[in-house]
Amino acid sequence: MSTIVVSELDYAPPGGDSLFFDISFGIAKGDHAAIVGPNGVGKSTVLRILSGDLQADSGEASVGGKVLTMTQDVGMSNPNDTLREMLLQVALPEMRSAGEALVAAEKAMADGSDDGMGYAEALTDWGDLGGYELESQWAAAAERSVKTPVDDFSTRLVSELSGGERKRLVLDLLLSSGADVLLLDEPDNYLDIPTRVWLEEQINACSSTILMVSHDRALLERVATKIVVLEGSTCWVHGGSYETFPEERAKRQALMGDAVKRWNTEERRLHKHMKVMKVRAAQNFKNATKANAAETRWEKFVAAGPPPPPVADQNIHVNLRGADSARRVINMIDLSVGDLFFPFSDEVHFGERLGLIGPNGTGKTHLLRALSGELEPDLGTIALGPRTSVGTFTQINDRPDFVGREAFDIVRQRISDDEKAMKALARYGLAGHARHDFETLSGGQKARLEILGLELEGHNVLLLDEPTDNLDIESSEALEQALDGFLGTVVAVSHDRTFLERLDRFVMINDDGDVWGLPDYDVALAALSDPANVRSVKLAKQLSS
Repeated sequence: MSTIVVSELDYAPPGGDSLFFDISFGIAKGDHAAIVGPNGVGKSTVLRILSGDLQADSGEASVGGKVLTMTQDVGMSNPNDTLREMLLQVALPEMRSAGEALVAAEKAMADGSDDGMGYAEALTDWGDLGGYELESQWAAAAERSVKTPVDDFSTRLVSELSGGERKRLVLDLLLSSGADVLLLDEPDNYLDIPTRVWLEEQINACSSTILMVSHDRALLERVATKIVVLEGSTCWVHGGSYETFPEERAKRQALMGDAVKRWNTEERRLHKHMKVMKVRAAQNFKNATKANAAETRWEKFVAAGPPPPPVADQNIHVNLRGADSARRVINMIDLSVGDLFFPFSDEVHFGERLGLIGPNGTGKTHLLRALSGELEPDLGTIALGPRTSVGTFTQINDRPDFVGREAFDIVRQRISDDEKAMKALARYGLAGHARHDFETLSGGQKARLEILGLELEGHNVLLLDEPTDNLDIESSEALEQALDGFLGTVVAVSHDRTFLERLDRFVMINDDGDVWGLPDYDVALAALSDPANVRSVKLAKQLSS
């Protein structure tokens, strides 16, 4: 019996066209399923409908048992929230309501608008629903997930934890909750590689039924037992792991193409036969009955319609051209930023693909911002070689210069005419969103627009901070292929193992501030698996002094 049942689901955003229709699938008890598909196709929307946050236009969606939900931006939308407010977002609805009432009562006590009666009532309700037991679960999860002790969830701010710590705390709490069903939207975002490995282990050990959205190909291969594919405004289900999904999809596309071809061939045959019989009937009235039968057969065949055609691929085309520069592109001498790591020296040469790796909070993004000129180093110097043009991609698509502007206007500023601007947007699958404001785009659409901006600006040095985090799988693959042919230099911060595998060498920053040079992906992966003992990893070279 399925724990999650979705039948003929149809949804259109207010004032918009239908996002999807006739979505039907089932997830059996204990399955760990993943929803995949292009950015903007409605993956998160399906989770929101299942969680009760959105109402479908038609169809049915049911989830059996106790359900806990994690949204994509949990802990990221308001850094001034307390940890208690963040964790209430992933509690059961009744616990969330009681917790929010308790927070409001405490504030009323503090500002004098409550004499204590409201607070006492809220506290009683919190305790009766199991609030103190939930607080014990919070404490246990925090002890496992947060580097510094959490003494008071009601005063400790979300902003005092790194993005990775927030995400791990929430995931630890959910995966150890014993809930019947977990709905997880982008659980791997903001997690470093050791934590992603931990996440894989926890998901595989979890007895809950899980439905998740993820673009991490390595994680999907290791944990997903079923793939729900949203594409072409509908869906289909691959009953195996993600490892076999690309081959299965290719076979399905071929079969669908063959079926359409067979239908077209049969339609032409029946139509030709009808025409022949019409001619014969005109010559001999005895053939009239056969001609009418042939016409009826053809009309019924056409009325039934052809089988669904293969779903058109996104066909994202990234064209990062680049240009030549001096051999030594970046020279870092005794460099330290923000007191996060020990001073180190290194050179980046033209054409290199350098990965900046290590646990969250060690200063990788700070180093990237210093290389872009956004931050001043605390120690040492950064020198860029002649003929270098630097372009940056931000981790959370934080582009104040894009806010309040339509996608078309952003591109039009960088290109010579309207027609070329629309063609560029089309290559990135954004033509249908040309007149949408930047802030209304999905995370993946924002990421694609930012990469398009880099392409049009024509830089030969790209500084990329988690470039694949919000990209769908096809867009990530298109970006990776474009970087392979890019005439220039790439320095990237990433926790995407599939993306990292294509880079040349790595600089790793550890929690203790040491900086290590790692010559290839295999050595880097071995070092990441045990950052504390990186000295034992063969070929690792310490750069900090």
